[in-house]
Amino acid sequence: MSEIASRLAAVQERVRAAEASHGRPAGSVQILAVSKRHPGAAIRAAHAAGQPAFGENYLQEAAEKQAELAELDIQWHFIGGVQSNKTREVAERFDWIHTVDRAKIARRLSEQRPSDREALNVCLQVNISEEPQKAGCPPADVFELAAAVDGLPRLRLRGLMALPAPAEAFAEQRQPLARLRKLREELHERGHRELDTLSMGMSADLEAAIAEGATIIRIGTAIFGPRM
Repeated sequence: MSEIASRLAAVQERVRAAEASHGRPAGSVQILAVSKRHPGAAIRAAHAAGQPAFGENYLQEAAEKQAELAELDIQWHFIGGVQSNKTREVAERFDWIHTVDRAKIARRLSEQRPSDREALNVCLQVNISEEPQKAGCPPADVFELAAAVDGLPRLRLRGLMALPAPAEAFAEQRQPLARLRKLREELHERGHRELDTLSMGMSADLEAAIAEGATIIRIGTAIFGPRM
């Protein structure tokens, strides 16, 4: 077994244990392998070990890897910030985007999504800890943004994403994640009942995220080791 396969197996075991501990159905949490700053060979090794979905932050780096690994059946997620001049590449290259925080970006993604591809899966990025230095829609504005995105023809609104402020204690880790979960519940109550995704949790807080209902956890170093 390769080192990456061994690391991936350890993460999978953590996820299974957390699902069992917090009453989640087995297999209800998807691992998104965050492969930024790691070479195509590392993605190839993880894919060979059974990992289907990979997250990238930088468009040029992602494009090079996508060309290198074109023969593999990979689900590509864009998890970096996106500016207006980059929306076409995201719309053309990715299956998911987790970082929509403005209606303008969503409109451009919808307009630029190729007609021969399925609708682009979208998560709204929420600045759940309301940190001034972080991107993301303020929690109070999520409902307006969701209404704007939900009506766009080439997008499929799937859920919410957040990068909470770091915390050491398990209970403290859970607090912002619980707020994100409650926002999705409020969206359900307002008619957005198709939302099935909470993209939250990384290596340090994946157990807390699973406890609060995460469906996608974003794991980088614990699978690939230190970045190059």
